[in-house]
This record gives sequence, structure tokens and C-alpha cells, in this order.
Amino acid sequence: MTVASPRPRPARQGLTDFTLPVRREDIDEVASAGGEPAWLRADRSAGFDAFETLPAETNLLYTTYIDLRGAQLGSAELIRSPRTQRVPITLPEGADGLLVLTEGDLTGAVLSTEAIDAGVVLSTIADVLASRPDRIRELLEGGETLPADDKFAQLTRALWSQGVILDIPAGVRLARPILIRWQAGAADRALISRTIVALGEGAGASVLEELVASDGASDVGGGQSFLAGTLEVHLGPEAKLEIASVQELPETTVTFQHRNAIIGDGASLHWALAQLGSRLVRSRVDNRLEGDRSSVEQAEIVFGDGDQLFDLTSYTRHLGRDTTGNLLSKGALMDKARSYMKGMIVIEKTAIGTDSYLGEFGMNLSKAARSVAIPSLEIDQPDCRRAAHSSSVGPIDETQLFYLESRGIPPDEARKFIVLGFLEPVVARVPVADARDRLRALLEAKWDVGAGTGTVAAA
Repeated sequence: MTVASPRPRPARQGLTDFTLPVRREDIDEVASAGGEPAWLRADRSAGFDAFETLPAETNLLYTTYIDLRGAQLGSAELIRSPRTQRVPITLPEGADGLLVLTEGDLTGAVLSTEAIDAGVVLSTIADVLASRPDRIRELLEGGETLPADDKFAQLTRALWSQGVILDIPAGVRLARPILIRWQAGAADRALISRTIVALGEGAGASVLEELVASDGASDVGGGQSFLAGTLEVHLGPEAKLEIASVQELPETTVTFQHRNAIIGDGASLHWALAQLGSRLVRSRVDNRLEGDRSSVEQAEIVFGDGDQLFDLTSYTRHLGRDTTGNLLSKGALMDKARSYMKGMIVIEKTAIGTDSYLGEFGMNLSKAARSVAIPSLEIDQPDCRRAAHSSSVGPIDETQLFYLESRGIPPDEARKFIVLGFLEPVVARVPVADARDRLRALLEAKWDVGAGTGTVAAA
């Protein structure tokens, strides 16, 4: 009797296996589509070399906390040649500029008269490369504004096909924010992008980045989509920049984000980052306080449900004298959502007089939710004003709940107030009032869904 051989099983995906089909040949296709110069092709090739060589996680503290199994990107097709399809758009009230990209295509851009007269540039990298190639080379060549030890940042360096640049000359201070809106999430599409924000000496601005679903996106049916994006910041002496980013992509999207800032003498940077959507989010923020008296404030929140996974890493390196860092990560999780909050503050020997704090706090709203917080310090300069970190993970504080209930607030409403108040530090920093109100509405709607399914009551 012949026994039929068992059906072969597909290869099991490991925790660090990345399934997006990319090849070195993709570099030529992307570069040829944009007619790029030799130096940029060489830069892309160096990025791909690093991507092929580097492990998914180089920090031994964090190797346990990486899980890419939620990314099923085998059928995703790389967007190689985005188009320009400008349609007339109106500048939103209270803004100095708006740029809209839909599945990688530039679909609209507008600047206020005041910004144009001041010499502000808000455009695609391809357009500026054609008119000011030396400026793009100055900002991009060598990959200095992307972490050299991050595999996926180097993938972005190699294969980005769409880029945005906001260039603000020295001394120009914009009174109103600039909006950059990425519309993405169509099934089986992979968009890799870069955003460059450069402020000259004494310049000032605020930026709102919105990552929202495109008309072709869906939370059900079809394959996953992939969006990898950078936000690379150059701050000259005494420059001041506020950046808010709200990510609300559909839960069929895998999102990789890299934000890197080089901060000059006396310059200050404020980050306000909100993560609500996507199936899998991998976010890394790198701050380099190179200038004396430079400072950074960073607040990042996540609000997860279902099977969402948020992998957040933050590195802040103090190099100048009398620098200041204040970094905060908060996560509220329902259902089976997970979050990894990993942070590292490095104080170099040159960083005399550093004041730096890192806090990571998780709130688990169901018994199945899991949150990990790993704050770390590496101090080579003992002459510091402060070097501190703290963390906690747990359910809603019962004493806070008791206090609100003792004032006549029903238990469900009391839980809602506590959770939304826990996430408010980022919401309050969004520079556009309409966007602030919308973010609060999104958080409240997500809470209401969780409370309606009973996933919160289990806490």
C-alpha cells in the first residue's frame, strides 16, 4: 500500500523575516524614472548594501522585542514612478501651506503669499532636484540624516520613489503651520518616501503631517499595503520647529517610520506623534543635540485595539553643552493589542551640563493586551544637571477611578476620562485647531468601539 506524502507546509515566518519583495534592480528602475544623477544612484546603492547586511535589530537590549509576522507583504508591488496630477486646492484657513500626496502621486500643493515672498520652498524632491541640484545633494548625500544601523531606514534610503522638501530660509518665521498630507493604504501597494525639513539660522515653523486612508484603501479584503516614510530635520542655530504627526491609516497597512533630527546651537524641536491606525507600526525617532544649548521635547502616544502592534524606539544623543531633552511615550491598549516602547538617552563626554529625562508608560485596558517599556541611559559625562528615566505598565489606576466615581461620574465615563486624559499631552500639541479636534474625536470613537465590544470592561 502506498501512503500519500503529506502536503508540504509553507515556510514559517520568523520574527524578523521581512516579506516585501525588493531587489537591487529596483534601484535602477526608480532612479531611471526620475532621471537621477550619478551621486544619488551611488547613495541608493550604499543604502541597499546596508539593508542587505544589517540585522533587523542591532541593539541587543531590544532583540527580544521585534515581531514582523503581522507584515504579509509578499504580493505588494513597489511604487517606482509616482506622478504629478495637480488639481486646484484651497489653502486651509489658519495654514501657510498644504501639500497632498495620494498613493505617492502629488495631487496638490499651495503656499500662502507670505511664505512665497519669504522664499519658502514646499515641493517634491524631484522638482527641487531639477532646479537646485546642489541643495538636494547637500541635504541627502551620505545618508547622514538616517540611522546607519537601522536596516529599514537604509531600505528607505535605497528605494524611496517620492520625496517632499520644506526649506525655510534663515530668519523666516512662519506664523501659521505647514500641512503635509499622505493619503495611502490601497491593497498590495508599497510606497517608500522621504520628507526633508530644513530651517536656516533663526527660522521658525510648525508642521502637521497627516497619514490618512486614500479613497482606494480598505480595512477589509485584498492584501496589505506598505508605507515607509522618513522625516529628516535640519535645524540651524537658534531655529525653532514644532512637528505634529497623526497616523490613522487603515488596519490593512504596515507602516515603518523613521524620524531623524540634527539640532544646532540654541535650536529647539518639539515632536508630537500620535499612532492610531495600521496593523503593524515600527517607529524610530533619533535626535542629535549637536549644538550648545539645543533642546528637544518629544511626546508619542499610541491607542491600539484588535491585533495591532506598535514598535516604538527613541534614541536621543547629547553632544553639545547645556542641552535639554524631555521625552515621553504613552500607550493605551485594548483587545489583544501590543506595544513595545524602547528608549535610549546617550550623554557623550562633550555634553557638559545635560538635562535629560525619558518616560515610558503603558495602560492595558484588557487582560489580553501587552505593553513593554524599556527606558535606558548611557552616560559618559558625570557633570549633568539631570539624567533620569521612569516607566510603568498597568491597568487604570483604581484610586483615580474611585475619585471620579465618588464625584458622581458613572464608571464607564470615568474610565473614558482617565484614558483620554492619559493621551492628551500629544493632542494638545497639534498646531492646527481642526486637526486637534479631529484627533480627539478619533480617540473618543476608538474608545467607544472598544467599550461597546466589552474589551475595556475586562480591565
